Amino acid sequence: MKKKRSWIKISVAAVSSVLLVATGIIGFNLWQLNQALRSSAIEVTDIQGEPYEPPTFAEIEGAQNILVIGSDDREGQGSSYGESDRVLADVIILVHVAESRENAVAISFPRDLLVPAPDCVPEGTFLPYGDLVQINHTLDYGGPNCVLQAVQQVTGLEIPHLGVIDFRGVIMMSRALGGVEVCVAEPINDPYTKTYLDAGLHTLEGTEALQFLRTRYGVGDGSDLSRISNQQVFLTSMIRKIKDEGILTNPVRLYSLASAAAENMQLSQALTDLDTMVAMARTLNDVDLGNISFVSLPVVVLEDEFFGRVGIDQEKSDELFSLISSGTPFVVSSGELVVKTEQSAPTEDSEVSSNRSSADEIQGVTADESICSN
Repeated sequence: MKKKRSWIKISVAAVSSVLLVATGIIGFNLWQLNQALRSSAIEVTDIQGEPYEPPTFAEIEGAQNILVIGSDDREGQGSSYGESDRVLADVIILVHVAESRENAVAISFPRDLLVPAPDCVPEGTFLPYGDLVQINHTLDYGGPNCVLQAVQQVTGLEIPHLGVIDFRGVIMMSRALGGVEVCVAEPINDPYTKTYLDAGLHTLEGTEALQFLRTRYGVGDGSDLSRISNQQVFLTSMIRKIKDEGILTNPVRLYSLASAAAENMQLSQALTDLDTMVAMARTLNDVDLGNISFVSLPVVVLEDEFFGRVGIDQEKSDELFSLISSGTPFVVSSGELVVKTEQSAPTEDSEVSSNRSSADEIQGVTADESICSN
């Protein structure tokens, strides 16, 4: 009996040691992850130019505004993307999650959008459009916070959170997710980005995912507005995969995704805190797929000296951002803003009984739409 008890003690001690070591490894990995995130943190400022304070618990529980920037920075990215002496914003997307968690919307800003020059543009900078700047150039003029300032100025919204991802980051994040399935409506043949896809379903991972997001000449009329449609399709599928596979509530998968983000993204200071990052990620998980919309900022095509550029459709944009700032639940359905009422509820065909706004023809999709449906 004494010998048996000795073996039990040894076994308990061994198991305890393994658990202790495992806990230490996990703790060290989380510490390393925190350090990696904080080493490249970006300071962001509000509309008045004051730094944002770390969010309180109440603020994390409230409405969330996050700006996502895709940088075309080619430094250290290899020679396959061409050469450029400027760093521009390839992708600019504002993500808003309502406090009620009844809806979320991701708004794409065209690269060619002309906006009033924010204060972060250095004095003496030559501006070919007078007091206006092309919004994607603000990244080159003043870094990520300058893009944030331009978007805050246009929308009137406070945006305390920011993430910047480059070419390599897109490749690594898509791999961390195990690829993203998208449906290509028409064949894409784009020699510029080497994107060649037949019509139909494709699981895109790594370089293929980046090529799909960057292609413009192989889609629609070859404009940046056409490229935005690809980005929205990809993001819609990515959100669906993240929610369907429960990644945001799975500690192992979430850690893998956070690690990929730490190695390949720059985040605003608040998002470099793991607890804040996880809490905010789970807020998106609370939103029903049918209430997540991906839309393009309403714009008008400009002419004459502004040929090839677009401007803000002020009336439609004001209505969109008014709904966001007021916390009014809405989705985008058949090109219209759909304001949800207390009585409204999705039906079997995903139509919503609600008040439709006058801001029609807003381009976008919802995350529960099958992009391959006829």
